[in-house]
Amino acid sequence: MIASIKGEVTLKTENELVLLVNDIGFRVMVPKAVAAQAVVTEKIHLLTTLIVREDSLALFGFSKEEELELFNKLISINGIGPKTALAILSTLPVDTIVAAAMSNRDDVFSQVPGIGKKSAQKIMIYLHDKVSKMPIKEMIVSHEDVDVNSEVMDALTGLGYSVVEAQSAVQAIPKNAPKDLENRLRIALQYFLS
Repeated sequence: MIASIKGEVTLKTENELVLLVNDIGFRVMVPKAVAAQAVVTEKIHLLTTLIVREDSLALFGFSKEEELELFNKLISINGIGPKTALAILSTLPVDTIVAAAMSNRDDVFSQVPGIGKKSAQKIMIYLHDKVSKMPIKEMIVSHEDVDVNSEVMDALTGLGYSVVEAQSAVQAIPKNAPKDLENRLRIALQYFLS
């Protein structure tokens, strides 16, 4: 119904933006990365999907087509609602989700707060066939990268960083960084010093 929205950001929280469009404020639920990049008083363009429930209408917005497509695939899984799908996209970047699904790594989904082992397995199984058909270019990460990045995530959370902080640090690791755990962990830790 509402495919996209462009407006001035008048309010932002961790997972929510209010966009002013022709004197009407639209509340849009967004992944944490989208909210973090949004600047109050500046315009933003989001691809959206409207979720209609008996007692509410909720607008969810994304900066990339791949995020929107994955969100729609996630909410089509039995037992995964819009808030859980948004939590997944707030915790894991699209390339990590695709790589985890394609390499049968349900443990990656278990890193999302509120996702247990059974739900993680269900997500991984469902997405495995679906993501291989997605037109995602330059998103596929090798199995080796997912393994090392998972180890870096485990090490960072073991040091007391939250899953979201650890994921942000892992995302900041350059694609051409060495593949060994020690070097990648050192680069990830430098993220917190910058």
